[in-house]
Amino acid sequence: MPIYVLLSTLTSKGRETVKERPERIREVNKEVEALGAKILAQYAVLGPYDFVTVIEAPDNETVARISVELGSRGTVQIMSLPAIPIDEFIAKISSK
Repeated sequence: MPIYVLLSTLTSKGRETVKERPERIREVNKEVEALGAKILAQYAVLGPYDFVTVIEAPDNETVARISVELGSRGTVQIMSLPAIPIDEFIAKISSK
C-alpha cells in the first residue's frame, strides 16, 4: 500500500485544543484510520511543523480526503507528501 508523510502545523485554535486536551491527538489518529489510512509512525517535532505522521493509504484521494476533513476544522494545516521506498525508487530509476 502507498506510504505518505503528513507534515502538520497546528493553528492557534489547534494549539489551544492540544494544550487543554493532549489526548485529542490520539482521537484524531483514530479518525484518520476510520477514513481509510493506517498510521505507521507519528512524531511531535520542533521547527516549522508540529507533527510528522507516516501513514499507509490506498490512494491519493484518501489522503486528500483526510487533509480536507482535518483542515476544515480550523485546527491544523497539513502538507501531504507521497513517499517512495528507496528500493522501489532505485529500481524505477535503474530500469530503462
